[in-house]
Amino acid sequence: MTRGAEVGKLLREPLLHFAVMGVVLFAVYGWVNAGVSNAPREIVITQGQLDNLQAKFERTWQRPPSADELKGLVDQWVREEILYREGQARGLERDDPMVRRLVAQKMEFIADGVTPDAPGDAELQAWLAANQDKYAIEPRYTLRQVYLDPARHGARLEADIDAARAALARGRTVDGDSTMLPAALESAPAFEVTRIFGKAFAEGLKALPTGEWVGPVRSGFGLHLVKIEQRVDGRPATLAEVREAVERDLLRERAMQAKADFYKKLRANYTVRIEAADKAPKPAG
Repeated sequence: MTRGAEVGKLLREPLLHFAVMGVVLFAVYGWVNAGVSNAPREIVITQGQLDNLQAKFERTWQRPPSADELKGLVDQWVREEILYREGQARGLERDDPMVRRLVAQKMEFIADGVTPDAPGDAELQAWLAANQDKYAIEPRYTLRQVYLDPARHGARLEADIDAARAALARGRTVDGDSTMLPAALESAPAFEVTRIFGKAFAEGLKALPTGEWVGPVRSGFGLHLVKIEQRVDGRPATLAEVREAVERDLLRERAMQAKADFYKKLRANYTVRIEAADKAPKPAG
């Protein structure tokens, strides 16, 4: 009998099959039971967890759970907790980017939940003083305008502008060219003027006198003859006028700082070492 025939006969032996199967089952059993002894054995369901389960059920179904439904919720929670602990004991979460990201996000939520103390008047006033431009009261304009489209007038543009301005100065009505732009604004803040006519037009209003037709003032649409009937100049805001916005912004700033400090304290507990550091990016501190 050749050596190949002997090997073939050996591979067909039932005893060999059982031996191989036993090795495989032993390996699987070892993997399944690996780390089990490291998983905490006691599971405590607090009243807070029960309340949370019931609240989630009520948000979904718009009613409280029955006794059987609550038992099912608890059973499901216990199942997930056991599987989580056993998986953690085996280190299954270590190389899973989704689990890693979710846990990191939960820590971010914890950091976001840090609520800074409400600031007092002195702190709000100091914040306002340091950020006065952000809260300044914008100028307001009550104005009328006549629109002239340069493309429609061509070589006659300057003469037509002079004629329209003279007619307006005499109190006559000049319709100007057709446009969807408003012919007048009433006590409009500067940001509203900018939104409608553009930044160039709003900037051009700053140097204009009140009570007379002047121009043309250029915008992204063309040229405008403008009469500012009333101007309320911009000024620094008082705390009473912008208190709500100042408090909101200061609390947001403090919350961001608290979050940064939270991570800084965690980071201080770790030393980061990168192998082949000459080829790898340096970790952020």
